[in-house]
Amino acid sequence: MARFQKRYIKVIMPVIVHSDEPIALIGGGRVTTQDVAWARKHCKILVAADGGADRALELEWVPETIIGDFDSLSTRAQASVSADRLFQISEQDSTDFDKCLRNIEAPLILGLGFTGRRIDHTLAAFSTLSVRAGKRCLLLSEEEVIFLAPPSITLDLPNGCAFSLYPLGRVEGRSEGLVWPIDGIPMQPDGRVGTSNRVDETGRVALAVDAPKMLVIVPRAHADQVLESCLASSSWG
Repeated sequence: MARFQKRYIKVIMPVIVHSDEPIALIGGGRVTTQDVAWARKHCKILVAADGGADRALELEWVPETIIGDFDSLSTRAQASVSADRLFQISEQDSTDFDKCLRNIEAPLILGLGFTGRRIDHTLAAFSTLSVRAGKRCLLLSEEEVIFLAPPSITLDLPNGCAFSLYPLGRVEGRSEGLVWPIDGIPMQPDGRVGTSNRVDETGRVALAVDAPKMLVIVPRAHADQVLESCLASSSWG
């Protein structure tokens, strides 16, 4: 009897949205006019995750593209963009945020409306940042800007600025410029975490981590500095 060996071929699907500049991505969570003003300062293109398109229209920013399973997208929002810019991905094994993130190629993605309201949606968004570690993405919340720590990053922040680290899995790192350095401290969700740290008097934080598992949480008042640092940082590839 002949023996056959299974062959597995990795299929690379084409990315939907390409840009050489940062892209804004809006979800169905809480988004304010201030959030939109900040994003529009840095982005020319807006992508909507499913029902986030309705929120975008309410805030008078028409998305260029809509991606998602379309279970919460209104007829009005669908009609706001041309049919060739509607990308329905019906599978239910991933969130709309994940569907968008994996289909956007840009130097940086600014995520609005993916935190707050429902904690399960917020937690899912955080997990997706780790799953899609090769995508630089900032999530803007009501009080903070949140992002996955790249292999290394340097941020200029004022003395005393809150600087929290939260591990999504086991991860270790090194730091300079924090009141409580993290060197040599294994972190994980059910063990040691790094919340409520602060920037020391140097006003410059250098952070390096050994895995794409660490969230960085900084007051949103410093979102511009964080954006510039993320663009200049290395990536997980």
